[in-house]
Amino acid sequence: MSTATQFEYPTFIGLPTGGLEDLTPGQVAVFGASEATPYDAAVASHSAQAPGAIRAASKALAGQLKQYDFDLGRTLLTDEHPIEWLGRDLGDVKTRVRDAAGNCSRIAGATASILAAGAVPFVLGGDDSVPIPVLAGFEGHGPVTVVQIDAHVDWADEIRGENKGYGSPMRRIAEMPWVDGMLQIGIRGLGSGETWQHNDARSWGSKLVTSREWHRDGADKVLGGLATNSRFVFSIDCDGLDPSIFPAVAMPTPGGLSYEDVLALIDGLTARGTIVGVIIAEYVPERDDAARSSALVAARLALTILAKMRQPND
Repeated sequence: MSTATQFEYPTFIGLPTGGLEDLTPGQVAVFGASEATPYDAAVASHSAQAPGAIRAASKALAGQLKQYDFDLGRTLLTDEHPIEWLGRDLGDVKTRVRDAAGNCSRIAGATASILAAGAVPFVLGGDDSVPIPVLAGFEGHGPVTVVQIDAHVDWADEIRGENKGYGSPMRRIAEMPWVDGMLQIGIRGLGSGETWQHNDARSWGSKLVTSREWHRDGADKVLGGLATNSRFVFSIDCDGLDPSIFPAVAMPTPGGLSYEDVLALIDGLTARGTIVGVIIAEYVPERDDAARSSALVAARLALTILAKMRQPND
């Protein structure tokens, strides 16, 4: 991963740069992963530029972090808790389109190294193949429950001869013995595969919550079945968000979660357990508007999650 001299864009919310040796237990370690396993080994991921774009958008937030934050109910940065207390931005894992196996190895290795340092991995993707190696890096650091926001179920076994692409992350993650539960929220419309895939997900034990069910039942009911004191890896595929607030995705689908819905989900997870890893994937910069409005939503959500993970009494 990068060092301070290798950054060609702002760090996330102005976090100091650093390496694994700079992390202390409890800190959040941000890193980018542009792609893991593409379906076309000659074409860069549609989300390859997303980590840098989200960091760049976060610059608009960086100067306000000592102001009161109504989404948090507190001020994030104080004299007692300066920005370096939050964590470090480690830069990007080097990925190459034609090296899926190497990409997965490097992403899993980065995740495992952060966990071994006692820090919390926060991954800016990248397409939705990235969660597979991120969760692989949790070997020896389980059990964990995966909570996913997505318009799609992602339980395909193989697509175009590839079983680790962005249509298969939840099936591959479910095969990892350190993953003991799965909650998938925001599913709707077309594109989630055939019925057998959904049946496989439910048979394994994943709880599938459609967008309509989320809006009908609310966060408390949807999260009510989660065990207390759970350890959550929170994965956001940005197409799970309502395209009226986040249109810059590969497969925009009407409906989905609002910004406030995600805040309610974050509050519900932190009330029931601990978020021990985060992945934000499937933002497509080339589909964003000139103001990079979707990138700003991604950055704001990432900031809120990071702040909830790093509480002043830590």
